[in-house]
Amino acid sequence: MNWSPVTLDDWLVRQKNTLDEVKGAVESIINEVRSRGDAALLDYAEKFDKIRPDAVRLSERDWDAAYESVSPDIAEALSEAYARISRFHELQKRDDFWMVETEPGVTLGVKTTPLSRIGIYVPGGRASYPSTALMCAIPAKVAGVETVVCCTPPPVNPLTIVACDIAGVDEIYQTGGAQAVAAMAYGTESIAPVEKIVGPGNQFVTAAKMMVRDTAEIDFPAGPSEIAIIADDHARSDFIAADILAQSEHDPLAASILITTSEQVARDVGKYIEQLTADAERKEIITQSLRRSGYLLVKDIDEAADAVNRIAPEHLAIQVQDSLSILGKIKNAGSIFIGPYAAVACGDYASGTNHVLPTAGNARYYSGLNVAHFTKTSTIQMIDREGLEMIGDIVETIADAEGLRSHADSVRIRRT
Repeated sequence: MNWSPVTLDDWLVRQKNTLDEVKGAVESIINEVRSRGDAALLDYAEKFDKIRPDAVRLSERDWDAAYESVSPDIAEALSEAYARISRFHELQKRDDFWMVETEPGVTLGVKTTPLSRIGIYVPGGRASYPSTALMCAIPAKVAGVETVVCCTPPPVNPLTIVACDIAGVDEIYQTGGAQAVAAMAYGTESIAPVEKIVGPGNQFVTAAKMMVRDTAEIDFPAGPSEIAIIADDHARSDFIAADILAQSEHDPLAASILITTSEQVARDVGKYIEQLTADAERKEIITQSLRRSGYLLVKDIDEAADAVNRIAPEHLAIQVQDSLSILGKIKNAGSIFIGPYAAVACGDYASGTNHVLPTAGNARYYSGLNVAHFTKTSTIQMIDREGLEMIGDIVETIADAEGLRSHADSVRIRRT
């Protein structure tokens, strides 16, 4: 078991994206999909997923059959999670139209319009992620998106199909990886292009998302999972260790960092990690992930907050005596979990917040997936003669100063 101190700089280096290493391969995949369409998707499924589906689009029969493979208890749990995630995202909605008179004769406003067709990517491979289907589709539907399509690697897990059905997904396609992103962006015989692509994935998926932005917008880079934990000597070391293992079991590239004022807590966390890892079902993955993890000793909570702001973690857990006191100091974090009982897994499934979050330091400038990702806004201005007189001199003066005489004249002619 590898649980040892790390320097902040070393940890940050480990978390840097490695997209340059896969760009060449991803570019080749994208070009193949653009030129060969469905045939390329089926060939890549056979190559990477070791299965060749009969068709790219999942049939209605497959949708119906999924419920026969999923226990009623699990389907009910997904429905309960759907209700909580929907409730939180409904709170994010704003008026889709408003106008305010800012001065006599000048009325300004905003019109918000949902996107029409979006694509969600739900990973496969090491595990099934029905929760990701919920997290991606629900805010889109809450925003008013008409058509939500899902791409996920074959064979499609029945859990994912059921979750998509519950969340209101309209179409499911049996394709994964960079090829799925290319298909959603550029379209194939079976898949019509989308306006935006959201959802997490490996470095190939992330690189593809970054490379198709000339055609389809994306949410943000969302790669292997990560967590930072701030703890003082009042923290529960067993709780911290459990959260670290929960992140570590995602992927060998997942990473965790404990930032603590207590060397004793750091040592105790290491002991609990060793105990929990011994009996873990995904021990091999956890062990690999722990090689990318460790703890950082700091002198006080202010230094801990500074470290977090440099890391900009996907998940931040705060387990200190006065957890709320540090919240105001945090500027960069995807999702924040306060107090000993706020397990990060709660946010993964059922508290209602979204678990599709920016990773690898991207929380410095991206927000986690939310309703606003699925809308666009148009500003509105309504100006009458009185309003034009209020601002006319300003417009003419600045336009003339910029040498744009026709701009100024377009206002002068209305004032004469």
